[in-house]
Amino acid sequence: MTSVGEPPRPAGRARDAARTRAEILDVATQEFARSGYDGARVDEIAALTRTTKRMIYYYFGGKEQLFTAVLERAYEAIREAEQELDVEHLDPVAAIRHLAELTFDHHERHRDFIRLVSIENIHGAEHIAASEKLGRIGSPALDVIRRILAAGQESGLFTAGVDAVDLHAMITSFCFFRVANRHTFGALFGRDLVAPARREHYRTMLGDMVIAYLTAERAAG
Repeated sequence: MTSVGEPPRPAGRARDAARTRAEILDVATQEFARSGYDGARVDEIAALTRTTKRMIYYYFGGKEQLFTAVLERAYEAIREAEQELDVEHLDPVAAIRHLAELTFDHHERHRDFIRLVSIENIHGAEHIAASEKLGRIGSPALDVIRRILAAGQESGLFTAGVDAVDLHAMITSFCFFRVANRHTFGALFGRDLVAPARREHYRTMLGDMVIAYLTAERAAG
């Protein structure tokens, strides 16, 4: 029990600091996603939180470091989702379809992540390249893809020589495009790629494309 006059326990201060950092990151994520790196303002982020611009600089060091922290947390979230992939009990075809569908679902639910990645590409990935944390995160999904590919090739279901990174790019590019290019695609072709009525169509279509790619050589033979 804390006596009168005793300073707050370190654990309490740590929890308060963690909550403050999380609140700042929540607001900063929305502001960077909405306004871009150049358009976002630390003053505005501070005004929308229960803290001050000075405290944001105390916790993060500046706007550049804050944006890097936002990116790190966004990538950590998708890596955590990848770590929960459970496909060991599935045959290779069902496993790769399940992985593609989970990627589809994650990109659809985290549209701020799509915008943040688009913004970071505009800036040449300079914040990601400078982040030691992102360099250590890796991608659990790639390990899962490699295991699925190996099982599929061993069983004769999949074409030999498919690269895990290429397949990961194929899956994520469809998921990314569907969200990132929704408005321009709709304006040009009159179709909303994220319309609820067509969601299952595109989700199934992604799995079909991936499986067709993996089995193309075997089917042709």
